[in-house]
Amino acid sequence: MNLAIECRGLRKTYDGEVEALRGLDLEIREGECFGLLGPNGAGKTTAIEILEGLLKPTSGEVRILGLTWQGHARELRELLGISLQETRLSDKLTVRETIELFASFYRRPKPAEEVLAALELAEKSDAWVGKLSGGQRQRLAVATALVANPRILFLDEPTTGLDPQSRRQLWEIIREFQGHGGTVLLTTHYMDEAERLCDRLAIIDYGHIIAAGTPAELIDRLGGQHVA
Repeated sequence: MNLAIECRGLRKTYDGEVEALRGLDLEIREGECFGLLGPNGAGKTTAIEILEGLLKPTSGEVRILGLTWQGHARELRELLGISLQETRLSDKLTVRETIELFASFYRRPKPAEEVLAALELAEKSDAWVGKLSGGQRQRLAVATALVANPRILFLDEPTTGLDPQSRRQLWEIIREFQGHGGTVLLTTHYMDEAERLCDRLAIIDYGHIIAAGTPAELIDRLGGQHVA
């Protein structure tokens, strides 16, 4: 199977001394959902931001669908959908205006109405973003990633702080994207979420991977439901 994401020897040092990543190696196959777990400060967000092309590594190699950020940045931007840990959306736009704004960034976006329907936001399409509930705002953040019509979806802790119903709604959206052949990389604190969504996962701590495998393998080996 082809690799969607590959990184070798990924290192990131801040201010010449703080090592956020210490030689990270990852292989994520096309069409799978891969989870990256770990405590706060473990290096998860640094890793995902490097893979997304938002941050340059100190050293190491990254390939996304066989391409590099150094040589194919514009092409890669068209292939990725990104939902950051705290996606900043304007409270002064409506839901539809927000989707249409993000759609304008891409050459072949999905129709806004299709995305609104898929994320169960059609009834809120004319509502101000500032009036949305936490779960609705999170679905809108994912919608801004999906409107790109991406092949890979990056989700950085997409369900943190959500109620159980909102979490399940987002899980279904992620499963549907993967069901159509998409690749998902998500970071999460929750082993139950990883168990439900991920084909494989890795636990990162102090900037490197300390355990990897299927959710069942890691639950059997490590136990617990939460990676604090």
